[in-house]
Amino acid sequence: QVQFVESGGGLVQPGGSLSLSCVASGFTFSMSAMGWYRQAPGKERELVAHISTRGISTDYADSTKGRFTISRDNAKNTVYLQMNSLQPEDTAVYYCNSRFPVRTWGQGTQVTVSS
Repeated sequence: QVQFVESGGGLVQPGGSLSLSCVASGFTFSMSAMGWYRQAPGKERELVAHISTRGISTDYADSTKGRFTISRDNAKNTVYLQMNSLQPEDTAVYYCNSRFPVRTWGQGTQVTVSS
């Protein structure tokens, strides 16, 4: 079955960096555009970055543009999110998923930005 296993979250001070990874299985990863999403307490889940099937095209939410970088390794069925200049408003649970269709969600990885 479809599975997403996110990792790399943690507690970081404002201005710090984290690198997230997500290993996907149960579908043809190399043929799926992928996205990183996040959900902060009391808020709806939002798309923060997405990447095309071969990694040629990427796009970002305005709030993350210039600070986050999404990438992928199709040989490893893995999508990455490099997050720099983190701010308290980036605190959320981060998830990966395919873009179309969006599949069953994994457990996510908690990112907390606090001094």
